[in-house]
Amino acid sequence: MNVNQPLASIHPDAKIAEGVVIDPFVTIAGDVEIGEGTHICSHAVIMDGARIGRNCTIFPGAVIAGIPQDLKFRGEKTLAIIGNNTVIRECVTVNRGTASKGYTRVGDNCLIMAYCHVAHDTVVGNHVIMSNSTQLAGEVVIDDYAVIGGGSLIHQFCHIGAHVMLQGGALVNKDVPPYVKAGRDPLSYAGINSIGLRRREFASETIREIQDTYRYIFQSNLNVSSALECIEAELPATKERDEIIQFIRNSRRGIIKSYF
Repeated sequence: MNVNQPLASIHPDAKIAEGVVIDPFVTIAGDVEIGEGTHICSHAVIMDGARIGRNCTIFPGAVIAGIPQDLKFRGEKTLAIIGNNTVIRECVTVNRGTASKGYTRVGDNCLIMAYCHVAHDTVVGNHVIMSNSTQLAGEVVIDDYAVIGGGSLIHQFCHIGAHVMLQGGALVNKDVPPYVKAGRDPLSYAGINSIGLRRREFASETIREIQDTYRYIFQSNLNVSSALECIEAELPATKERDEIIQFIRNSRRGIIKSYF
């Protein structure tokens, strides 16, 4: 544990595990916990409320647990949580939560590339890749294995489903259901993320079932409610089918449309 780094500012109350490497010119506040094997690179700032897991790397210029950019924030004690084995690249900002949820969370095994922003009360799942300069507004949810193209702007309260592939520069103001590719402007359904699903060892039969489900939703000329009723009546129940149905029925902002 390199807490004796003479050129770093480390509050004595910070809880820093064995094996943590802290480079020169790092600043670490008192209400901070950092897990074993994590590396905090030069000029990173770890502020009150940060909870950083094991074997992470926080690159130069990153700021973890800055106070929310939200006018209703009143100084309440909240957290910014980073899971295990996650990489936070240069100049990323992850803000604390507000009273709404109490925390902002980035999951395990994520790659958050340079200049991304994760706003208050946002929840990012596991194995998520956010490419350079992606900006997440408050209370966004991104599910596991989503890949977000560089320069994407995601509106507050939007939900991006698991295994989604989102084009670079996307302007997201609707929910993006799981397993799909989304692109163009306005952002639209562009098929399912078959390559990503194969890489994650989804069976060919499962991929076909996901395609059949989305044909009802995006290519049948039915409205969404009618499409879901047809799916439940005509397609066999599977984990993926039911996940898609639940995602759409729970959508707060409505889902993207098709450009076909």
